[in-house]
Amino acid sequence: MSVRHGYYAAWHGAEYEASPDGDLVRLYTARHTDGFRRISPDRYVQVVPLSDVDDLRYVTTRCTWQGEPFVVLGEHDGWLRVEHSGGEAAVAERLRLELFDRGVYQAWASRHEVEDVREEIV
Repeated sequence: MSVRHGYYAAWHGAEYEASPDGDLVRLYTARHTDGFRRISPDRYVQVVPLSDVDDLRYVTTRCTWQGEPFVVLGEHDGWLRVEHSGGEAAVAERLRLELFDRGVYQAWASRHEVEDVREEIV
């Protein structure tokens, strides 16, 4: 399962990472696609009217780790970057989470220790 966190848009029968901006949506892909402009070695963008997009959703990947709820922010080599969605300092201290920002605690969790990985779509 790939970890998705952010906006995604369906356009012309395909799904793209997206960034809405008023009446426009920036669509992103990792490979060259007709009509997309290269912005970095593995990133291409095309701006389209919101009215041309078939569907626009915000996707969050959630999980349970050590009995607590987390949001999955990313994945690397069998590890998941997780953020505690409870925001409680006592829980963060017990789990030895890193303080990322005020009230925001994160950690790297082995993919094998994480349970109930699921996507939530808004």
